[in-house]
Amino acid sequence: MLNLTIMNFLSVALIALVVGLAVLFTMVRYDLGPKGRLAKSGQWFLATALGTGILSLAVKLMIILTVTNFPGTVIEPFIEQPDVELVVSEYDPLLGIPASKRFLWQSLDSQPIAANQVARSSSPYVWQTLPDQAPAPENNPMTSEKVVLGKRLFFDKNLSWDRTLSCSSCHDVIGGSGDDGLPTSRGINNQLGGRNAPTVWNAAFQSVLFWDGRAASLEEQAKGPLINPIEMGMPSWEEVVQRVLDDPAYVPLFADAFGADTAIDIERIAEAIASYERTLITPDAPYDRFVRGDLDALSAQQLRGMASFQTLGCVNCHFGPNFSGASLFDSRAPLRIFPIYPTPFEQQYELTRDTGAAMAGSGRGSWRVPSLRNVALTGPWLHNGSVSELKEVVRIMSSVQLGHTGRYLVWSDDHKVMTKLDRPALSDGEIEDIVAFLQSLSSDMLLERIKLAKGSTDQAIVAH
Repeated sequence: MLNLTIMNFLSVALIALVVGLAVLFTMVRYDLGPKGRLAKSGQWFLATALGTGILSLAVKLMIILTVTNFPGTVIEPFIEQPDVELVVSEYDPLLGIPASKRFLWQSLDSQPIAANQVARSSSPYVWQTLPDQAPAPENNPMTSEKVVLGKRLFFDKNLSWDRTLSCSSCHDVIGGSGDDGLPTSRGINNQLGGRNAPTVWNAAFQSVLFWDGRAASLEEQAKGPLINPIEMGMPSWEEVVQRVLDDPAYVPLFADAFGADTAIDIERIAEAIASYERTLITPDAPYDRFVRGDLDALSAQQLRGMASFQTLGCVNCHFGPNFSGASLFDSRAPLRIFPIYPTPFEQQYELTRDTGAAMAGSGRGSWRVPSLRNVALTGPWLHNGSVSELKEVVRIMSSVQLGHTGRYLVWSDDHKVMTKLDRPALSDGEIEDIVAFLQSLSSDMLLERIKLAKGSTDQAIVAH
């Protein structure tokens, strides 16, 4: 059925046609006919011949103008579409909470899916570099003495129950990328955890910590693994404090950091560890050099990937200097639903086996948006460490988070607006471009540390 706009257009055209024919017949009757000395029958024949030509031309022009100006409305109803089903979204991918505004989605080339329309700003996206220093809270200002103490605590295996693990065991910052390189970490007694260890590099810029965002500061996060039964396994924070008191080397370090009269307790221990972790930042990636003005810092492929990262909508969650919606720079929505779109990846990689911060029975997880800084160095990836190739991570995220699986019709019941979205699956070339851009987020300093550590390991193997 033609819409109202086309009906109005045709109405105007019809009136113009009637007026034109009336003018033509008048000219034949009172001008051309008498001058040609035509009989009445001859006048009617001339008027009919000329009128038929005008009518034919008018019909052709109307068809051309209608198809040209309204192709979607005129042509698409005659194109056969596959049978589809309308389904209702229950999640807001931008805020990571149950959606208050429901949308109806209709898939045009694939199975129906449940998802919401991600809001996009019309303002241009502004790329930002990472600061050279991380901010510290007012109640725990940075001092060199705290950093020295915190570093010793970070590497102290005596703070685990069987004295085999330290913070650095799962967060290698000497020869690694701030994680342990395992799908999920191992704790005391060789116990296997359920989640992948996030990197500690640039964690100082995150507004919430842990995959489920349950810690609101580095100080709070530092206390958690110490008494986790499958991580460092200490029975209580009092036992942690006692381990510190048992080492006489700590007494002058705490005195220098907090004052000789300050009691050693779990709060001071956590503050010192957090102070050290705030020195673990990497503002030296090729990406940072590019944004600061070195236009040769990125390759052509990385630039293509950077553009795709923006236009595809990756920046809706991974934005700002730390490439995370859970950062101190903008922490309005630190948790997001994952995965949003049901796809075969969900079963293949068990993406919903653990639902993080989501309510029980939700069927979808809720997770902190991780930083993409040094992401090319921190595999395996995702909260369960189930993906071992960065290309596959990009493919998964473009599908389950951005809906790049087909073509959709989106109906906003609140605004009474229909939108057609074309979101085809990414090509291998597009994925490789994005991976190349993500590699530009890797710190030069970390790459050098990893290279040196690998060289030392290789030499040790040869010597052995």
